[in-house]
Amino acid sequence: MDDRGIAQARQILSGLELFRRAGNPDLEVTWLGGLTNLVFRVDQGNQHYVLRVPGKGTEEYINRTHEARAAREAARVRVSPAVLHVDPATGVMVTRLVDNAVAMSAETFREVPGAPGRAGAVLRKLHESDAVFTFRFELFAMIDDYLKVLASKDAELPVGYHDVVREAGTVRAALRAHALPQAACHCDPLCENLLDTGERMWLVDWEYSGMNDPLWDLGDLSIEGGFSETQDEEMLRAYFGGEARPTDRGRMVIYKAMCDLLWTLWGLIQHGNRNPVDDFWAYALRRFERCKQLMAAPEFRRHVRSVLAG
Repeated sequence: MDDRGIAQARQILSGLELFRRAGNPDLEVTWLGGLTNLVFRVDQGNQHYVLRVPGKGTEEYINRTHEARAAREAARVRVSPAVLHVDPATGVMVTRLVDNAVAMSAETFREVPGAPGRAGAVLRKLHESDAVFTFRFELFAMIDDYLKVLASKDAELPVGYHDVVREAGTVRAALRAHALPQAACHCDPLCENLLDTGERMWLVDWEYSGMNDPLWDLGDLSIEGGFSETQDEEMLRAYFGGEARPTDRGRMVIYKAMCDLLWTLWGLIQHGNRNPVDDFWAYALRRFERCKQLMAAPEFRRHVRSVLAG
């Protein structure tokens, strides 16, 4: 992050009531990263905050009003840090920094004892809460919406993408046969969107959140973190308080593939927007190939049958 990014953050902060003395030389602004947005740590004396500045083009597929509601609801049920400022018009958000917390990664999920279990516990806390989000996360409707965005950019799709979507019709039928009650879900639990204090985890970044099948969050986290069977088992046991039923385990596995099917399109949108953070064409192809491999595996069909059986 160059000085222009820090200067932009300082300019935004200076316009917020929370930081009306942002010209104070004691105010420290540090870039934390971000895949599509700019995220900064802000230190003002003994007060510590996180500033999120939306990235270019995110308004095409993110509803900031839905996100603001979800972030406040998640904070209310204590699975996410307090929201101190949010402007749905601009997407600028300021939250309280979680003290002594580490942003997770696939590596730390493998190395830190108890991490998959703590992740399962915070997802269970969210799903069992009385939080209500205004957006309804509908997988196949979102695929259609993302395809429309890509069509407007005259973007190229991986060869065979529409064929796989048609093949996923059997998955769609199985999931609908025994639909679970909708719950407030994160819907994008990248490892980095979980913060670990060693005692518990917190969830951050509510851009894609909505009312959804709760098993989506478990499948998404598992595929994002590259979880092993042992890690999956630890997460599932913490989430269910014991052995998961075959139908629940099947839903989680199904959603691993469906996450890749959806986020393939997300990667293509980033590619179309010329997001410089990563090679998003390669990212999309990797996800699409993994989706096809998961769906072609014999055990995948077994899991679909388990879900159909209920």
